[in-house]
Amino acid sequence: MEMSEDDINMEEYPTEIHDYLAAFEKSLGSVDEMLKTMMSVSRSELLQKLEPLEQAKLDLVSVYTLNSMFWVYLATQGINPKEHPVKQELERIRTYMNKVKEIADKKKAAKLDKGAASRFVRNALWEPNADNEHTSKTPAKGKKRKMD
Repeated sequence: MEMSEDDINMEEYPTEIHDYLAAFEKSLGSVDEMLKTMMSVSRSELLQKLEPLEQAKLDLVSVYTLNSMFWVYLATQGINPKEHPVKQELERIRTYMNKVKEIADKKKAAKLDKGAASRFVRNALWEPNADNEHTSKTPAKGKKRKMD
């Protein structure tokens, strides 16, 4: 009786984790494709095309990804990554990612155009002036209306 490759692979690990391993393999393929895309362009060429905030985001995502992959490597080697310095490094990177996010959010926030706001308020408020006195529907005190 000849065994297929799937049968051999199924015997090497418990069947209940098959779906998890298949999803993990698919994720690794996605990471591999993304890394190939990133590596196809030189870093300096890529950074020249980006704004400073985008450069910071790219650097943080890159270093976070690298440290996350090291975390997984440690776990596969039987080392508890929670007790390894990589945990503190990931926390430090997350702190900087949050700072960059705050900066980006502030940049996106609507800015007040003081000139437009003052014109809006000025035009919205009623100001008595010479034109308004003559067009008023109530007669001014001390003046009599002429009857035509």
